[in-house]
Amino acid sequence: MPEELNSPTEHAPDSAPAPAGQEKLWYIIHTYSGFERKVAEGLKNRIQAFGLSDRFGEILVPTEEVIEHRGGKKVQSTRMFYPGYVLVQMAMNDEVWHLVKNTPRVTGFVGSGSSPTPIPENEVQEILQRIQLGGERPRLRVRFEKNETVKITEGPFASFSGVVDEVNEERETLKVMVTIFGRQTPVELEFQQVEKL
Repeated sequence: MPEELNSPTEHAPDSAPAPAGQEKLWYIIHTYSGFERKVAEGLKNRIQAFGLSDRFGEILVPTEEVIEHRGGKKVQSTRMFYPGYVLVQMAMNDEVWHLVKNTPRVTGFVGSGSSPTPIPENEVQEILQRIQLGGERPRLRVRFEKNETVKITEGPFASFSGVVDEVNEERETLKVMVTIFGRQTPVELEFQQVEKL
């Protein structure tokens, strides 16, 4: 994802109004942290008020479901994976640029130079896929490290403790060395089957 933010003194792109059928591209707008949902809602209201619905597509605050251990219990919550950013699909022109830029709590567009830069399609697809996967299979919001001691909470080895030997972040699995009958035995577990000690 592009990281350079335009300065507060950026100017509207020098472009003539786009034809009605212009392709809607994805852009990233930077917001005050913690106000992403309010910005998305405010932007939707402004689009309706100014009659520009035909220039906009989706407005997304990328989130994923995460599971945390709090007080010995698993709690599922929603977490933003790009805090301070909102993704907007739009057909850019001066009128659209000003509408977005003047939305309360928007600090600017992500891009380089004086005009916003659309997100490459492959990055958009990665973000959309991550949003979809985050809804289907919640991620565990815990970081495990090699040689860390954990307690197994589910499965045939529940209540056993062991030492993390390998961490696979992609698959959200651990190889934990558990002492069974006096011998160290590797056990593969999902993140949600263990908790830190």
